Amino acid sequence: MTELAAHVGTQAACALLGRSRASHYRAEARARRPAGPLRPPPPRATPGNALTEAERAEILRVLGEPRFADKSVAQVWATLLDEGVYLASRSTMHRVLRAAGQGGERRRQAAHPARVRPELLATGPQQVWSSDIAKLRGPERGSHYDLYVILDIYSRYVVGWTVAATEDSILAKDLIAEAIKVHGTPGSLHADRGTSMTSKPVAQLLTDLGVARSHSRPHVSNDNPYSEAAFKTLKYAPVFPDRFGSLPDARAFCDQFFTYYNHEHRHSGIGLHTPASVHHGTATQIRAQRAHTLDAAYDAHPDRFRHRPTPPRLPTAAWINQPTPEALIQTSQQDHVSAGLTSSAVTVSVSENRHDPRAMCKMTAIASLFRPTPCDCRAPLSCPGRQAGVVSRTSRPRTFPRTSTSTIVVPPKPTRRATPHRVGTWDPAHPTRPLNPLSPSGSRPWPSATHPRSRCSHRCPPTPRPPSR
Repeated sequence: MTELAAHVGTQAACALLGRSRASHYRAEARARRPAGPLRPPPPRATPGNALTEAERAEILRVLGEPRFADKSVAQVWATLLDEGVYLASRSTMHRVLRAAGQGGERRRQAAHPARVRPELLATGPQQVWSSDIAKLRGPERGSHYDLYVILDIYSRYVVGWTVAATEDSILAKDLIAEAIKVHGTPGSLHADRGTSMTSKPVAQLLTDLGVARSHSRPHVSNDNPYSEAAFKTLKYAPVFPDRFGSLPDARAFCDQFFTYYNHEHRHSGIGLHTPASVHHGTATQIRAQRAHTLDAAYDAHPDRFRHRPTPPRLPTAAWINQPTPEALIQTSQQDHVSAGLTSSAVTVSVSENRHDPRAMCKMTAIASLFRPTPCDCRAPLSCPGRQAGVVSRTSRPRTFPRTSTSTIVVPPKPTRRATPHRVGTWDPAHPTRPLNPLSPSGSRPWPSATHPRSRCSHRCPPTPRPPSR
């Protein structure tokens, strides 16, 4: 900049370089400034009309009197003025209070208790239900109907709904009772803090049935995400009308929509299955049929695929504000105290089928303190973890015992990040032992499938990764 300005001038140089002249001049001024700390500004002289120390003490004494202790400065100033006393202006009183460390609100302030963040975890249907109420526009401006919806957060299955002209606690109680009568009693029911869901009839019903109540925090819509997502699917549907002509019209539309939503809508959050399929336990067979179809397509034209395709995985868990691993472990330990567990291990009963995704998910959720990562072995069809959609972790036990009961010990927290994933070269003579590209000769193999650093816990061909540094 300086060399160019010497030939064409500062204005032309700044125009050519796109730099502001003010910035250029400020930079030159800083460069000419001597190095070292800046000099402190000179002390400000006390004005001649400033208050004396005695007058400041008198203001603090008057503001601290019992009759003025909980009044604002404006109230004190006006009261003294009515009594014929003038000590100082209101701004001066505020300055005196700030100098004495007494600034701020002098009146009592409302102390709202901290709301507890709801943390709910469901590893299967009929564990956690979510309820909410949406508004449907009526035939005229300002008129609307109330849509009550209860759904299962794991399967997204709508277990109950109704449309009413008004929001009423008795209607909410009757809807919950009817849903429980048809589908059974859930473990928890989560709802917002609306008047109907926090009413005494609903609370008494849930208490009598042994259903745990959970409510969202005020003004936090993320505490009820599944109901909000279902309402968006409803209102963003192409067939959703702008207004409903009558209450029977709204009920007829919702009847058709929720029948479609439960039995035909492929939900992206549950592996593109229908909520009814996941809720009633037929999603595993459907996923197997999808896998068979994809395998046939791959065998017919393998050149059209980069790798063998697999259908989307089934969900292993659904939560509202994902509980911390420490809370999961503490809850599991409390649940098993009655069973006589005294050690730090958590015993989880496993079904006879070792590859049951629900049982494996429960074991994994309780046993690990780390973020889940998908099973990344090289045997997608033979790996039971890949078949069941089970996640694997770095510091978990390398294999699950083949007994009907497994003791899972909580692993320690890692002290460093895991090494990045890298691809190695497979040895044709040993397909399950890839060569190490970081080795000088490439002859040192990767850790075997039973090595503690192997991420897959089902003795599958190991994932190529560099050794620990």
